[in-house]
Order: sequence, then structure tokens, then C-alpha cells
Amino acid sequence: MIELQGVTKSFGSNHVLRGVDLTIPRGQSMVVIGGSGTGKSVLLKCILGLVHHDGGTITLDGADVTQGDRDAFLARFGMLFQGGALFDSLTIWQNVAFRLMRGALKRPKDEARAIAIEKLRRVGLSPDVADLFPAELSGGMQKRVGLARAIAAEPEIIFFDEPTTGLDPIMAGVINDLIREIVTEMGATAIAITHDMTSVRAIADRVAMIHGGKVRWTGKIGELDTTPDPYVQQFIHGRAEGPIEALR
Repeated sequence: MIELQGVTKSFGSNHVLRGVDLTIPRGQSMVVIGGSGTGKSVLLKCILGLVHHDGGTITLDGADVTQGDRDAFLARFGMLFQGGALFDSLTIWQNVAFRLMRGALKRPKDEARAIAIEKLRRVGLSPDVADLFPAELSGGMQKRVGLARAIAAEPEIIFFDEPTTGLDPIMAGVINDLIREIVTEMGATAIAITHDMTSVRAIADRVAMIHGGKVRWTGKIGELDTTPDPYVQQFIHGRAEGPIEALR
């Protein structure tokens, strides 16, 4: 569904992506792993067009992502941001229904609120929270709201940027289970970036590892533990010794 060929991106002298080749099959969950600063977030931003890649091609259903109707392109995506990225001045239901009340997707207010409440139920939040503000919710609840917002417009593709960052292990497990269930129910294509191996094993169909600005390895989740690739093995086992240099 999404294909990257030879994608490069630099910021001045910092060459972040150095020729990324990656294919994300339709209806599958791809998790991109790699250390901090390896270009995982830049990769997502390039696919979305929030950052323009310098070289190579990125296609969605065979069409170049830099061409065509920008609004129609973005309408196919939903995203759960790393920090939640909720709007402090909007109530919870208004956050969830944000896209539904604007642009081509615009719905009447009552309909948008009803959809928002239904999506909140889907992520385990009661209608009681709809009229609260983000500051009145815990971190785990805010993450659920972010997930409800990501799926509110029934997107074909959902991006997850470090979905469990800042959560305790139990809440992280809850979020991982929700992501897996929702992606399966919707039949969506999903791309997540994370360095949390528990999340990887919970939500991935396929895994790709980025190091040195390129995809070092990609394969099915069941092949992750058996691949002989030394970069993958060092990363998934958290070893200080290996080809990935650790800052000391």
C-alpha cells in the first residue's frame, strides 16, 4: 500500500535518511524500530508530507504522495501522537471530533459529538469524560483520547508515534491491546514507531529496523528473534556491546 524507494532526507550536514527502502502491505501492522535519532519520526513525517524528502520516491497505492489533492490524501490517515497532542482549550469530545467538524469531513455538531462519544466508548472511556478538559485526565486516559481521535474519521491508515511513552507497564499493555484490536477491526494499515519491545511484540505483523539512515532488516514478527542480524539482536536484547555504538 505504501512504498518507499531510496528515500533520503538531510537537515544541513545531518544526513538522517540515507536511502530508505520499505514496503508496507495493505491491512498489516508495520512497526519501525531503532535507536533515538535514527530517523523513525522523520520517516513518518516524510510519508505524510509534513517534511519533504530530498530524494527517492514515496507512493501510496502507486501514486506519488507529493502529487494530487493534499486534503484527500491526508483524509486517509489518522495519527496517535507521542505526547497525546490534545488541545488544552477544547473539551475531550471536541478533541476527538476535531477533524469531523472541519473541512471536507465536516459533520453537524450533534453528529460529531455522538461519533466522538462512540469512539471514546471504544477505547474504554465513558461518556462522563466527554465534557472534561485534557488537564482533568490522567496520562493513560489522555492517550486513549488520542487513540479515539486517531480513529474518529475511520481512516485507512493509522500512524502511532511511540504509543506507550510515559505510561506505566499496565497501562502500556492496555494501550497495546487496544491498538491491536482496533487495527484488526478496522482492517487498517498501521505504521508504528517505537523502541519499546513489548509494544513491538504486541502490535506488529512485520518489523523494520532503521540504523544509519537505512533499513537494516525487515521481516515478520515471528522472524525477529531468529534473525542473525547483529544490529537487530543487539537492539532487541538491549545489549551494550555490539555494532550499535552506545554513548557513554
